[in-house]
Amino acid sequence: MKHTPGLPVDLLRRWVADSWEYFSNMTLTDKAAETGCQLVPGYFFSNEVLINELFGEFVYTYAKMTDTELKAMRMDKKYKHGYHVTTVITCCTRYMPWLMNKWLEHGGIVESKTIGDFNQLVGVYDVVVNCTGLRSNTLIKDDTVHPLRGHLIRVKADWIKYWMYTEDGAYIIPNGDVISIGGTREKGNYNTDIDKTDSKDVMDRCLNLWPPLKGCKVVEEWVGLRPARSPLRLEPEILKTNKGPLKVVHNYGHGSNGIALSWGTAIHAAKLVKDIMDSNSRM
Repeated sequence: MKHTPGLPVDLLRRWVADSWEYFSNMTLTDKAAETGCQLVPGYFFSNEVLINELFGEFVYTYAKMTDTELKAMRMDKKYKHGYHVTTVITCCTRYMPWLMNKWLEHGGIVESKTIGDFNQLVGVYDVVVNCTGLRSNTLIKDDTVHPLRGHLIRVKADWIKYWMYTEDGAYIIPNGDVISIGGTREKGNYNTDIDKTDSKDVMDRCLNLWPPLKGCKVVEEWVGLRPARSPLRLEPEILKTNKGPLKVVHNYGHGSNGIALSWGTAIHAAKLVKDIMDSNSRM
């Protein structure tokens, strides 16, 4: 994965494999509608040969396009290489509410509060899983976690039934009943306001990538901050606080691969929670 640096390939493969099994299974069952998991064919275009053993391993279908196929799609003047891939796209506006309902159905409890210091948690919980993302910067003084600002536009374009992604970050992705087009990946930018310069840049790049998009109707624009870290942090720690030791499992910094790696890293984090609970040793 291009945007998941600093990780051993075997560890990344385990996370991807667990996530792929989870999301691909839901896509092929009667849970597809409620979870927002769609089976969608699409294309990846680049000027460099794709050398990523994971890319073609965890998808339904994967084939490098021939020069004739690139030319037939009028992509030969823009990119040297193309790949036809069938994979899963997860609509988070459906998936996240479904996941929360599952949590509640299994006895999970949700409390909404601001934590200013991990001292507040000592003696209250046996173990804490830290998924605070960008707040880890201040909560545990991790200055390696940073935002990757993303700006996308949601449009209506019901004639687009496939996704497109490029090495330079332009993408067109069906997402429920809209198409998401983008995007930006601005390191260190905390601005969550809509920037009209970005809006024009995103639209221009996507129309240049795929002229059939012309005529789409803008539904909304969205800016979000992806918590990124190199490498992402998934490890146990016993924090020394003013009130005593606190067992913590860190799980944050996934950047733009948050959904793709979410289930695999969650399984790993759950194992670490069990291990740290079973252990009386100081780590």
